[in-house]
Parts: sequence; structure tokens; C-alpha cells
Amino acid sequence: MTQTVEQEAQSTQRKLLSWVILLAGIYAILLSVGMVGSGFKWASGGTEGARELFEFATNPFVALLIGILATSLVQSSSTVTSVVVGLVAGGLPIEIAIPMVMGANIGTTITNTLVSLGHIRKKSEFRQAFAAATVHDFFNLMCVVMFLPLEIIFGFLEKSSAWATSFLVGGDSMSIKGFNFIKPLTKPVISDIKHFLASVLPEKAAAIGLIVLGILAIFAAITIIGRVLKSLMVGRAKAILHGAIGRGPVTGIASGTVVTVLVQSSSTTTSLMIPFVGSGVFKPRDIYPFTLGANIGTTITALLAATALSGAGAAVGMQIALVHLFYNLLGVVVIFGIPFLREIPLTLAERLAEVATKRHSLAALYVLTVFFIIPSACVLIMSGLS
Repeated sequence: MTQTVEQEAQSTQRKLLSWVILLAGIYAILLSVGMVGSGFKWASGGTEGARELFEFATNPFVALLIGILATSLVQSSSTVTSVVVGLVAGGLPIEIAIPMVMGANIGTTITNTLVSLGHIRKKSEFRQAFAAATVHDFFNLMCVVMFLPLEIIFGFLEKSSAWATSFLVGGDSMSIKGFNFIKPLTKPVISDIKHFLASVLPEKAAAIGLIVLGILAIFAAITIIGRVLKSLMVGRAKAILHGAIGRGPVTGIASGTVVTVLVQSSSTTTSLMIPFVGSGVFKPRDIYPFTLGANIGTTITALLAATALSGAGAAVGMQIALVHLFYNLLGVVVIFGIPFLREIPLTLAERLAEVATKRHSLAALYVLTVFFIIPSACVLIMSGLS
């Protein structure tokens, strides 16, 4: 009897320790994603670098590519769309700003794709994780392919957002920064690491060093989380998590939206799901709706930035923020709402994951090509022709 009690106590202690380790691993993911994003911002000049890049926007297609590139560099669609709100209020044409916002949606997906690379050492885990990450890529690419030509021809987002703006401009400024509990947890540590690197390395080298450390931390965190999840996510714990996220499309979308509104970062929200897929707790199909909810939730930052504007630019600032919201809502309703369209991003992501699992170098090539090489080359070529 005594031995049984002792065994139960030891089992409870092991479970408690496992939960502590899991929380530490999740914190490490948050920290590492923050380090990569901060490193990219540091290397590219941050918000000011994004502003300078936007000066090259001369037509909708260049604006789209700049939106992709700027968000890939700054690692935050929230930051980029907030900058776009300010630029529109300062005179940037709305028809140029709309493709930028669409491009920001694509660029933000790079973060969870990088996180999925943490599973690259185990083929079965990597295939699932990479598919779960890239379904976000393909969904946002589909949105652009479908809606950008329609916007250029008919201007439906510009017109609908202008109509809605007439009812909203004039409200009081809002802020929910106090709800963002992620930054206070990670920012001090990242600041200390940046300060240390800056004290021993030149600025650019320090920025690259921060990115490298962040990527290494992702690999370490994925390893920790993967081992712990296999023992913890059985029985009741797995059922509770599936009840919150994997119960159905509506629940998944709502969960993704709420979490992203609270942390104000779709990159963080979607990145946290990748280890769960890689470890077998969820399948890519399970977190697909959650990802779409993150797309909707991330629009809160631009909306809040717009409410703080006043004067002549307030109306157009709110208008572009509403474009972001309407565009992401429309993507969910049309693509996810129509069964045969819904399957396309998932099918493409799974096929790409199969290829990348066989040749890991293709995964890295995919990230570099889609998010950096193609947008940069096109921007340089088109700006040279103009």
C-alpha cells in the first residue's frame, strides 16, 4: 500500500515537472520567435526601413511585393499594416496601400514556417509541421490571386471600406496594449541579449547573431516540447486541448481570433501551434481554422492605430485598416466557406511538405525564394524600369 502511494506521488511529481518543462519550452518558443523578429527588424532598420522600402511602390504589383518583403524583414504584419495606416493618413494613395496590406498577409507567414524547421531532424514530425505552417502561406497566396485582380478592376474593398468608414471616424482613441501579456514576458530578455551582442559585435553582425540565436533556440525548444508532449498529451489533457481548438471550424476560427487579439501577433499565435502538430497532438487540418482566426485577429492592431488618428488623415487611415479586416474576413468566408476551395491550401501544403521532407534543402530554398529573393528581385527590376 505504501509503495503504491509513493509511486502515485512520484508519478504526480513527474507530471508536474513535465508541465513546468512544457511551459518553459513554450516560453522559449515565444522568446526565440521574438529574437528572430527583433533581429530582422534590427538588421533592416525596423519601421524606418519599412517606410523607406514603401517609397518604391509605383503600382499595385510592386506594392504587393513590397508588402511581402517588408513584412518578411520586419517579421510583423501588425507593424507593417500600422505603418501603412500612417502612410495613408500622410498621403499614400489607397489603391497602392491595399496591395501592401495583402502582401503583409503573405509575409507574416514566414515565422511559423521557420518554426516548423525545428522538426527537420525527424521526417514524420517535419512533414506534419511544415504542412501546418505552409497551409497559411497557400491560403494567403490564394486570397491575393483571387481578390487582387478583382480589386484592381472593381475596387470593391476600397468602396466598401469607404462606406463603412463614414460610420466610424470620430470615435475616441483606444488601446489594448495592457492585454498584450507576451511582450512584457519576452522584451526584457531580448533587450538584454541585444545589448550584450551590441557590446561585442558590430551592429549588423549583432543583428545577424540575434537571428541565429533565435533560430537555434527554436530548434532547442522544439526538441524539448516534442519530448514532453508525447507523455503529457494523452487522455484528458489532449481532450481539453482538442475541445478548445480542434472541435470544429467555428471554434477553431474563434479561438485563433481571440488569442491573436490578445497577443496582437498572428505570427506568435500560429507559431505556437506548430510544435503541437509536429508532435502529433493535432493534424494540419485541425489547426487550419485556428490559423484563419489568427488572420482575422491580427487586424486589430491596424484598427487601433487608425482610431488614434485625427484630422484630415483620420478617415483614410481608418479606411485602410478596415480594408485589412474586410479582406481577411472575405478570404475566410469565400475560400474556407466553399468546400473545394477550402481543400486547395491544405492539399498544396501537404504536397510541398512531402517534397521538402525528401529534400530538406528545398524547405530552406522555399523560404528564401518566396519571401526574399522573388520580391526583392521584382522590386529592383520594376523600380529600375520606372
